[in-house]
Amino acid sequence: MKKRVVALLMTTLMGAFCITGCGNSEETSTQNSETVESTQSETEESSDAEAEVDADQAAADEVAALIDAIYVQERTDETDKQCADAKAAWDALTDDQKELVEGEEADSDYFGRDTGDASLDDARNQDEIGENEILVVSFGTSFNDSRVADIKGIEDALQEAYPDWSVRRAFTAQIIINHVQARDGEFIDNIAQALERAVANEVKNLVIQPTHLMSGAEYDEMVETIEAYKDKFETVRIAEPLLGEVGSDATVINEDKQAVAEIITEEAVKEAGYDSIEAAKEDGVAFVYMGHGTHHTAMVSYNQMQTQMEALGYDNVFVGTVEGDEAFSAEAIIEAISEAGYTKVVLRPLMVVAGDHANNDMAGEDEDSWLSMFNSSGKFESVDTQVAGLGRIEAIQQMYVEHTKAAMEQ
Repeated sequence: MKKRVVALLMTTLMGAFCITGCGNSEETSTQNSETVESTQSETEESSDAEAEVDADQAAADEVAALIDAIYVQERTDETDKQCADAKAAWDALTDDQKELVEGEEADSDYFGRDTGDASLDDARNQDEIGENEILVVSFGTSFNDSRVADIKGIEDALQEAYPDWSVRRAFTAQIIINHVQARDGEFIDNIAQALERAVANEVKNLVIQPTHLMSGAEYDEMVETIEAYKDKFETVRIAEPLLGEVGSDATVINEDKQAVAEIITEEAVKEAGYDSIEAAKEDGVAFVYMGHGTHHTAMVSYNQMQTQMEALGYDNVFVGTVEGDEAFSAEAIIEAISEAGYTKVVLRPLMVVAGDHANNDMAGEDEDSWLSMFNSSGKFESVDTQVAGLGRIEAIQQMYVEHTKAAMEQ
């Protein structure tokens, strides 16, 4: 009897253990299943996110490649289509994708930067020119506000001065022509196109007025292109650039250089809030005129402009350049101003157009801009910028008018 009771108890206990063990196993299995499903879900979400990032970058890279394809100096039969394709692809991007655009030359600013209203400009590529044409040849700029104020300003002044002549435009930088065309739908002639237009319109008398600061590499290339068309017109005359003849060395100055030196200094002093250059000097202010610079022999023009400033008694005016002679570099100018004891600096471009160099190389936020370098030197109480091209100054416009007149009277 006792054995039967013990056996019954053992059977009951074993059953209980079995039930408990089976319950724990089912619960663990459920937990493991949920963990696996959660991990799989997270993995899928991560993969989807990575795929989306890859797709965004691929779309941005495609636009960058299209921009790089039109960032060239040679125009071809495909250029118009390439410009249109690049803009269409950019417009199809999301805002986040646009921020990812980065190529050899391309970046998100190519289409995304606001440089003003292009509709205020005039490409001056109209036909029905007549017998007499003034072709204004500029390097060009993609900064709309600057193009209107500086280049169009000169063109308008010439048209007003010579109402019996048709003023037309040509840019020498195809890179800029493509940029403006792709972004703003504005078609500007390169110099070959402008000359072909003049021939097609049966122009007889052609005057070329370059807006270049000096007779540098761009000027030489322009003259070379014009030479091939000279026999297609009755008369072709090329007017002087703004600073006139280059001259042989740093001591050679002329009336044009003197006039530019006086005009730009008067503008800079007035904008800085002083009555005279002497008053600014007494307040410890130095003015720095930043030119583009060149590896052409015309680089001596900047030496001549510094000589001209000194001849006028402008001891607190310094001429520098982005490229060319190291003696005109930002570092050299910073040291010269510091040694001279000036504590305040005003930066202004010695350029006809306040375009990319003025906005970025001079007044930009990057650490290698002149504004950043002058500030980081720790040598000055203040560093201000005046982002304004020479072309918008009425007195400079009239200098071009006089140069055109001299060419007409040759």
